[in-house]
Amino acid sequence: MRVRGFRAAGGLTAGAGFALLAGCSSYGEMDYVNDYASHEPLRAVGYPSTGSLEMVQRVVWRLADGDVEGLAALAAEDLPVEGGSTDFADMARKTARNWVDTFGEAARGDVTADFYGEGSVRQSVILYFGKSGRTKEISVRIGSAQKWGVNLTEPDPEEAAAAPTGAPRVPGGSGSGKGEEGG
Repeated sequence: MRVRGFRAAGGLTAGAGFALLAGCSSYGEMDYVNDYASHEPLRAVGYPSTGSLEMVQRVVWRLADGDVEGLAALAAEDLPVEGGSTDFADMARKTARNWVDTFGEAARGDVTADFYGEGSVRQSVILYFGKSGRTKEISVRIGSAQKWGVNLTEPDPEEAAAAPTGAPRVPGGSGSGKGEEGG
């Protein structure tokens, strides 16, 4: 079947424009599209911003992939290090390892992210892992370089695996959005 009205030159121009756009960023749109297509969809409850939603998606995807270094690379870059240590990268890697060990397998299934607050510069999020029934509270924010990152400050495995205190049993259960019980 032949489509009428299509010009080869126009098709080449559109294709060249797409290729030009795709090659212009470090974690660009094509990386995002590939990640999105190769992972389970993330359910969102509450009111994420575009930046907080993308950061939480990337955290869940790195967990699902078992990608410790990729997760550590998402760390918000200017957090103080507890205990007087100055090695932020080491703390981020240890936290990423703890999170992958604890939540990686569950992140390969259904995950719901419950977003709290307005999310223009920071947002608290509770992740609900349907496969395991576990929950994890994370915090994402814009760092000093004006890009979104995740707080990776739990180098202690027990702290990293601890369930959030006061988290609702179901997403949206405390009014962050319209969840099963929230409204």
